[in-house]
Amino acid sequence: MESMLMLLGLAVLSLPVLLVVALVGLGDLKRRVAELEAALARVQTPSVQAQAKPGTAPLPAAWLDAAAMSPPSPRSGSTPEPRPTPTPTQTPATVSASRAPSPAPARRVEPIAAEARRAPASPPPFDRLANAVRRWFTEGNVPVKVGVLVLLAGVAALLRYASNQGWLTLPIGLRLAAIAAAALMALAFAWRKRSSHRSFALAVQGGAIGVLLLVVYAAFKLYAMLPAGAAFAISVVLVAALGALAVLQGSRTLAVLGILAGFMAPIWLSSGSGNHVVLFSYYALLNAAIFAIAWLRPWRELNLLGWIFTWGIGVAWGVLAYEPSKFATTQPFLLLFFAFYLLLPILYARRRPPGRRDVVDGCLLFGTPLIAFSLQAALLEGERTQLALCAVALAAIYAALAWWQRRGPHAVLAEAYVLLAGGFATLAVPLALSARATAAVFAVEGAALVWLGLRTGRGLPRWIGTCLQLAAAVSFSIGVAGHVHDAPVLANARFTGALLLAMAGFASAWWYRGAGRTPAALAFYLWGLAWWLGNAVQEVDAHVASGLRADVLLVAVALTTLLAAEAHRWRPAPALVLTVLGAFVLAAPLAILQMDAHGQPFAGWGAAAWLAFAACGVRSLACLRTDGGQPAAWSQFAWWLLWALVGSLSAWELARDMALGGGWRLALPALPWLALLALGQFRWRRLRWPLGPGFDAMHPAFMATCLALVGVGWLRALRDAGDSAPLPWLPLVNPLDLVQLAALGLFARWLWSSQAPAFARRRVALLSSAGFLLVTCITLRAVHHWGGVPWGEGLWSTSLAQTALTVVWSVLGVAGWIGGSRRGQRVLWLAGAVLMAVVLAKLVLVDRQHLGDLLGIGSFIAYGLLCTLVGWFAPAPPRAPPGAAGS
Repeated sequence: MESMLMLLGLAVLSLPVLLVVALVGLGDLKRRVAELEAALARVQTPSVQAQAKPGTAPLPAAWLDAAAMSPPSPRSGSTPEPRPTPTPTQTPATVSASRAPSPAPARRVEPIAAEARRAPASPPPFDRLANAVRRWFTEGNVPVKVGVLVLLAGVAALLRYASNQGWLTLPIGLRLAAIAAAALMALAFAWRKRSSHRSFALAVQGGAIGVLLLVVYAAFKLYAMLPAGAAFAISVVLVAALGALAVLQGSRTLAVLGILAGFMAPIWLSSGSGNHVVLFSYYALLNAAIFAIAWLRPWRELNLLGWIFTWGIGVAWGVLAYEPSKFATTQPFLLLFFAFYLLLPILYARRRPPGRRDVVDGCLLFGTPLIAFSLQAALLEGERTQLALCAVALAAIYAALAWWQRRGPHAVLAEAYVLLAGGFATLAVPLALSARATAAVFAVEGAALVWLGLRTGRGLPRWIGTCLQLAAAVSFSIGVAGHVHDAPVLANARFTGALLLAMAGFASAWWYRGAGRTPAALAFYLWGLAWWLGNAVQEVDAHVASGLRADVLLVAVALTTLLAAEAHRWRPAPALVLTVLGAFVLAAPLAILQMDAHGQPFAGWGAAAWLAFAACGVRSLACLRTDGGQPAAWSQFAWWLLWALVGSLSAWELARDMALGGGWRLALPALPWLALLALGQFRWRRLRWPLGPGFDAMHPAFMATCLALVGVGWLRALRDAGDSAPLPWLPLVNPLDLVQLAALGLFARWLWSSQAPAFARRRVALLSSAGFLLVTCITLRAVHHWGGVPWGEGLWSTSLAQTALTVVWSVLGVAGWIGGSRRGQRVLWLAGAVLMAVVLAKLVLVDRQHLGDLLGIGSFIAYGLLCTLVGWFAPAPPRAPPGAAGS
């Protein structure tokens, strides 16, 4: 009943509009008839006068009547039909009579003009009303007229529904949102006034971000409206914004406030979980921000504040909560923080004039290694061997820094590094290893004999050297069996002996390669490579825990890649390039082993392992620029696919660990492949690096592979409901829809490129089919998530799904309407108009029963808005092209 009343009201509202339109149309019709009559009179009068020129006979009355009744002259460009011209016989009397003014023609023209001005008979009132209605629906901005009427009905129903639902009350969430919005407005205002009112702007900026932090605190602690993770993430963003404002405006005060708020945020937002990985990761981000600021500004207060908080909280946590089981998750952060505060004094000195006394930050320079080494000793529980290695490593680091700064403008900094290097080298002496490895003398002697034989050109030393290496391998395998687990890592007989065997094989291969003996060089290279890899696997299996073996093996593969590429740079060889390619291929199963060991490739020590692999891989590909050939191109091909695979595995495991919805589990793993595909299309020069132009030949194969992998994933995603938990599901802006839209856009870009194959000539059909599938799938997902309809084949038979598809059809009709008008395609415009007419009929006949709920209201409002939009952009069909009369 309510829907019928609503339709009746809509009709009543439309009647005055129709009446006004009809009256205006009638007046317009009368005005146009009067203008036509006046124009006809102006055309006929000169023609009559022209016939009455001197020297001619007066025209007969019948001819004048025929001229008055003749139709108007045809349009310009048309050929008029010839008319007979009378030729009466002229006499002197008639000539003289013709020169005198003759009133007869004037008397004949007056009744003709009066008759022409006579108004035609007006049609009946019903016909006039029908014509006015027809013009209302066919002339002017028709879409806006229809859209406004339908929109009035929808808005009225929406207001009634909102009043019944009590939507005018404001919960606490909206109040906090209003406060946050006011703070953001104040922040924007202060940013605009940063130049004219600097002090005022800085104060308002700090206060605005402080208010936002308080809003986050209230939403988390007081009202429990935000989870801990979200509150922490928002706080991080605000602190980062404060730091960015400080750097952009050169405000040291804002920077200090930002760092203080950043270090205090985990304390006042603590949920009591005690997760040190999250805490140290966050502090690592803060230290990275301090490092970035130090790159631009010499703010010692900021560096010192970060140093105090980082090491103070680190020492406190170590004393109160450290356990030996947390070594693997603590050691990387210790190394990272040491690296930050190792480099910060250099940045500080770089930003200071050389002559100043405070060019060296002594607190950071001398305090960092002492605290870091003390914490390292606590983590290793006093293990002398490992501590000695750490001391040697620190001595080497500071010696390298001293050599780097030896000729710089800050000589005092180089002297400090020399002191630190000597101190740690001295400290390593009492901590030195007591166990020493036994060298494989036979292997070394065999390599030396091979060199001697090649140098002198004699074969006997070469054969003896080869036999000595084989004998050394046999005796080594027998002598060191069963004595691995009791020896230290790397400093044991087995590892040292196998390493010497591998190095002897590599040296022999190098010398044979230099002599031009490729088969022998390849044999020795494979021999040495087998000992090298086998030694690494044995050492890892004997001394590394099962959860870390894949990470350590990945580092070993990265080191192997780097060494092979560097050797190729000095002396190019196909075997070395194939070694790099094999290492990149071997890294893929290692990534899968990392997932079995600790969940994802970047978990635990995996991140450090992949960082080392990335550094070695980039350098390796750069080395392959010299005579790399096709294997080098395939190596870089495998390199990019490997990183996309690793990113997908990590994203999938991350979504699974965080219990995200099914849409996340498909969308996140697809992002690396989409990024790779986009780079291949728009930034191919980025993918050429580091190999360079030698990788251009792989462009078609690379794009085809990426498209095939993305296409398989895209089709698989159509079968998923796209759950975006814990976020609410929204059409087009949920993870799975966004990823599929991005993939479709990249696919379209490829179809219109020069690399598309022959079957892609039907690109419009292919893209339209894919778009139709995606739009249909998104609509059904909306019905599933918003309507609570179970996902499956039964979804198609529900009324909610059909209503949703009606709205989608409306959007498609509007798209055709506007697109046809903009492109001048009359058929497309008419198709959109017909589709909108069908939807309008469906609204009146079917959807009117839903005006009592939000679905029906939304249908009417959506249709009205879309029609109004069409009325703005495409109120009338495009003109048919010239010569298309039948179109």
